[in-house]
Amino acid sequence: MTAFDYTENWTEEQIQEIENRLLQGIFQCRTTEAVEAAITYGGFLSTIGITPENCPLFLKILEIENHWVIDALIGERDPFLLLSAVQPNDYIVHRIFGMMTKWHKGGIYEKNLSVILGVLQSVYSSPKEGYRIYPLTIANLNAMGKHLDKDKGQDDPLNRIILEILDKLSELEGADNSDMEEVSIHASNIRNAFFDDRLKMDGVIPPVLLVTFDERKETAPRKVKKITVESRKPQTVASGSLGTAGAPSEKKEPVASAPSEKKEPAGPGKTKDLDK
Repeated sequence: MTAFDYTENWTEEQIQEIENRLLQGIFQCRTTEAVEAAITYGGFLSTIGITPENCPLFLKILEIENHWVIDALIGERDPFLLLSAVQPNDYIVHRIFGMMTKWHKGGIYEKNLSVILGVLQSVYSSPKEGYRIYPLTIANLNAMGKHLDKDKGQDDPLNRIILEILDKLSELEGADNSDMEEVSIHASNIRNAFFDDRLKMDGVIPPVLLVTFDERKETAPRKVKKITVESRKPQTVASGSLGTAGAPSEKKEPVASAPSEKKEPAGPGKTKDLDK
């Protein structure tokens, strides 16, 4: 059957729908082949860099629960600054809190959590301005607070960032807005439960949210080729070698010498003729 035997012509919308369906299958990472395709896709996005236009794709990759894919997307960058090139808005913050809500305590990849917290710290560094960008709810605070690990203490880098964000949000106390006031009080309560050994986190965060998920189930790729900035740079061509636009250098064949009389070493750098 040739292409001319088809009785139906596909529209652009149908083609895009097929492409999107296949791409969604890759993002689900349920098979080895899908994981490898997602890793390649994440590496491709990494080489482009984040822009306002492709930011939703970066968020989509971050939502994939596979650390090999996340590593390909982040590359050699600082995870905390991955999304810093894009101005945060309510769409980005909403997607980020969606990730924190979806993942169980301890079930999120540390680099992924670093990316998320980098955005939230930037948004709520000025709490009132951040609240205008995205009005927080008690559920949002619980989704963030449940990722605190009290056993690791405040010196743990991820704990420290979450505590700093909660501290900023506690400054909303005394605002005229009753919702902001409620958020401020709850942020303070979460911080107090973390620092006070007499208090437990489940006293302020619903216990069902604090169920620890220690083992993340991931489909592994068969092989991973690490892509770095250095590996993408054009290689320097040595003089006389074959370059991208050069001709192959002439390779001199060894010249056969006439047979000589057998000699044996007579000392460093000298030979002695056996006949003499």
